[in-house]
Amino acid sequence: MEREGARIPGALFALARASRGAMRFVIIGGGPAGSQAATDAARLGVEVTLVEQDLVGGAANLRDCVPSKAMIATGGAMVDLDRMGRMGLGELHATLDLAVLERRIAAITEHLTTSTTAILRSQGVELVYGRGRLLDPHTVEIAEAGHDTRTVHADAVLLSTGSRPRVPPWAVPDGDRVLVTRDAYPPKTLPEHLVVVGSGVTGVELVHLFVSLGSSVTLVVSRQQVLPGKDPEAAAVLEDEFLNRGVQLLKGARAVELERSSEQVVVSCHDGRRVAGSHVLLAVGSVPNSEDLGLERAGVQISASGHVPINHHCQTNIPHIYAAGDLSGKLPLSSVATMQGRKIAEHVVIGHTAAHRHLNYDKAPSAIFTEPEIADVGLAEADAFAMGRKIRVTKVPFSANARALISEDTRGFVKIISDPATGVVLGGTVVGRHASELVAVLGVAVTAGLRVGDLVDSMPVHPALAEVLAEAAD
Repeated sequence: MEREGARIPGALFALARASRGAMRFVIIGGGPAGSQAATDAARLGVEVTLVEQDLVGGAANLRDCVPSKAMIATGGAMVDLDRMGRMGLGELHATLDLAVLERRIAAITEHLTTSTTAILRSQGVELVYGRGRLLDPHTVEIAEAGHDTRTVHADAVLLSTGSRPRVPPWAVPDGDRVLVTRDAYPPKTLPEHLVVVGSGVTGVELVHLFVSLGSSVTLVVSRQQVLPGKDPEAAAVLEDEFLNRGVQLLKGARAVELERSSEQVVVSCHDGRRVAGSHVLLAVGSVPNSEDLGLERAGVQISASGHVPINHHCQTNIPHIYAAGDLSGKLPLSSVATMQGRKIAEHVVIGHTAAHRHLNYDKAPSAIFTEPEIADVGLAEADAFAMGRKIRVTKVPFSANARALISEDTRGFVKIISDPATGVVLGGTVVGRHASELVAVLGVAVTAGLRVGDLVDSMPVHPALAEVLAEAAD
C-alpha cells in the first residue's frame, strides 16, 4: 500500500492515512476521470464502488481518441513511404487491409481496458458493470447486469459519464454512408469520396486520416479557416497541407441538409452550394451523457446544454457530488479528465488543504494529430491582444533545424509567447512533427512559471527538434 501510494504527494498521503475512515465513494462512469479517481481514492483508503455500463476506459480509449490515433498512425506510415523515397530508399508502396486494422484497434483497446481493470481490482475497487443513478443526494441505485437492482449509501459521488457525438437535426446517421465519428474507427469500407462536415479538431483529424488512407476528401468549413479559435498561422499551415494533398475546402459553408441515395450522399449548404460524396461523416461536436442520472432527484444543477457545472474543486452545487470529464463542460480532453479524477480523489479524502491545488484549465496542453501535428498551451496570441495584454511573440520555423532536415520534414514552426517585462513563458504553439511531444516542454514552462532564459539554458540535444524551442526562447 505504501509503495502504491507513493505516486500521490507525500503530504496528501500522510493526511489521508491519518483522516480516513469508513467512507464510501461511488463513481458512475469508468472513463479517464472515473478510473483515475477510483484508483487514487482506493489507494488513500476509501471504500470505492465504480459503476460502468460498458467497458472500463471510457470513450477516449474505446471509441474515440485511441482508435482514431491508431488509424492516424496507420495512415501516417503510408504517407511516410513517400518521405522515405526522398531519403534514398526507392519507390515504396503499401495497401490497406481494413480487417487487419480493425483487429489491431481491437487489440489495443482490449489491452488498455484489461490493464486499467487490473489496476482497479488490485487496489480493492468494487467494479460493477451496469447503470447507476442518484435517488437522493446520498443514495445511488445500481442496476447490475444479471443481478437485482440495489441501493448504496454514498458519502461522496462522482459523475463521469462522458459524452456522445452530436447529430444535427437535418441528418440521420445509418452507420453505412451517413456516419458519426465513432463509425469511422474503422469504417466498414474505405470511402471513395468522403465529405466531412465540421472543421474543428475532430474534423481535421478525420480529413488527415482518410486522405492518408487513400480517400478523396471534401471538408465543409462553416467559417473562413479550419480550426476556428486556434492560432491562424497554425491553421494556415494545415490548410496548405490539405490543399497539397488534394483535399477540397468548402469555406464559409454551413451544412443544412443531407440527401442520401443508394450510391451517394449530397450535402446542401445555406448558400445553395452542394457537394456529393460516397459517404458523409458528421464531426459537429458532442453531447454530454447527463440523462437518467437522477440529477433532479439529488438537486444537482444542470446547464441548458446538458452539462453539469462545477467549481474549481470539481464540485457541483451539492458539495459532496462531483462531476468530471466531458460531462463537466470543461476542456474535453482525456488528460484533463484524468487530472480531474486525481484532484477529486484528494478532495474527497482530505478536502481543501495547502497541499491540494485546484486545476488551472488555462494551462492544459492540447494537441491535434494531423500531419503536421498542432499543439498549444497557455495564453494564445489572439486572446492576449483581445484583452490588451502586452506580450512578446517569437516564432522560429523548423526549416533550418538539422533534425527536421534529416527527417525530410521541415513543415511548421515554434511560437513562444512571453511577458516582455519578466520573460516568463505565458504560452506557445508548436506546428510540426512530434508537436504533441514537444509541447510538453512549453507546458512545464507555463505551469512552473519558467522564463524564456530557462529554456535557453536547458541545452537541448543536438540534433533534435527541441532545439527550435530553445531558439524561439532565445
